[in-house]
Amino acid sequence: MARLRVRQRNRIDPVQGSGGAPDRGRCESATELATVGRRWATNTQGAGLLIELLVLGACGLGSTWLLVRLLLPMADRLGLIDQPGGRKDHARPTPVVGGVAMVLGVLVPAALLLEHAQFPAFAAAAGILLVVGLLDDRLDIRWYWRMSAQTLAALSMVYIGGVKVEQIGPLFGMQPMALGSLSVPFTVFATVGLVNAINMADGIDGLAGALVAAALAMLGAAAVYSGNHALLPLLVLSLGAVLGFLAFNLRRPGMPRARTFMGNAGSAFLGFLIAWFAFRLTQNPGHPVSPVLPPFLILFPLLDCLVLIVRRLHQGRSPFSADRGHLHHLMLDAGFSHGQVVGTLTGLALAIGFCAAWLLKIDLPHPWFVGAFAALFCGHYWVTGRPERSRAFFGGLHQRLFRPSGPAAQAAAEPPRGISAEQESRP
Repeated sequence: MARLRVRQRNRIDPVQGSGGAPDRGRCESATELATVGRRWATNTQGAGLLIELLVLGACGLGSTWLLVRLLLPMADRLGLIDQPGGRKDHARPTPVVGGVAMVLGVLVPAALLLEHAQFPAFAAAAGILLVVGLLDDRLDIRWYWRMSAQTLAALSMVYIGGVKVEQIGPLFGMQPMALGSLSVPFTVFATVGLVNAINMADGIDGLAGALVAAALAMLGAAAVYSGNHALLPLLVLSLGAVLGFLAFNLRRPGMPRARTFMGNAGSAFLGFLIAWFAFRLTQNPGHPVSPVLPPFLILFPLLDCLVLIVRRLHQGRSPFSADRGHLHHLMLDAGFSHGQVVGTLTGLALAIGFCAAWLLKIDLPHPWFVGAFAALFCGHYWVTGRPERSRAFFGGLHQRLFRPSGPAAQAAAEPPRGISAEQESRP
């Protein structure tokens, strides 16, 4: 197959055709985005790119699916088996080959099919995270080695690829804030934070992969609207790889438990993907998207990570200490099933992301987004601060979302035959 060249194309305004570039920081709601997609696909150039994207997405999905199938029988010999026990929810030894399959499922097709000036930086950072992640999956290395590798990967992204955060927009209602000499430290901090946020979210089958897939889809939608088409090929390839992994990790009828985990190699790679695409999307001077949008596209892992770090430090514990205080654990304890946790959080993530994009479109001032994130952080911290409070909150949410209806609800409400309601209520 001929290599697909990733280059700066003649930009097509998604709404007006070829008449001009979209407004700074704009994003589309779901309905308008569908219209954008139809109009874009009818254009000859847009249709050609759409076909390329479909091919790349299929390559990412197929490559990762095939690699998982090939690696599963080898997992024991490679030492990539996660044993049950402790806080872990799985009951059987499970292969940890999803991470290496996703990394190779992106890098190999990208190397063969794409011509991308920044691909060496992307590959170098992904390779660092893969090697150290596999060592961690096998040997459970100390946290400072993981942090060092994540920092090195972020620096590779900055100094090899030139991908960094240089401005954070008018967060406080003033002019856009340039970071200047703080650009590199901020980029490293944000990248390491995203990597660890995804790692913390990888606590139950399918959750981290589903949330990252939703975030990548929304980042891709923002790239389409902003005209940043050069970002799409690698993004769609990566999204396909995540979906290929989820075929083996997401519980569904006929597969009651995950066949493989992503491991620390996979969660680090997914966090890096979010950082790479978010930075390239928001720091593009020609077709930018406001930097306040990406945090709302990966909201739950970020909030959970920040809340747990602050709470552990407040309790005098290491921020890297393990516990069952994660959002998904609290939802499980309140009665949610694994599938209900994944479906609820992914659905809410999509709703919040598209709502944030719509609010940007109608020019809601940026300080409102900062205030909304702070309010969500405080609410999360308060609700999850005490077990009885979190059980009451998430138990009520579960009852509203998943309580039975119709004959099932009536049967559940009726006392057993031969026992009156008064007798049932007695201690």
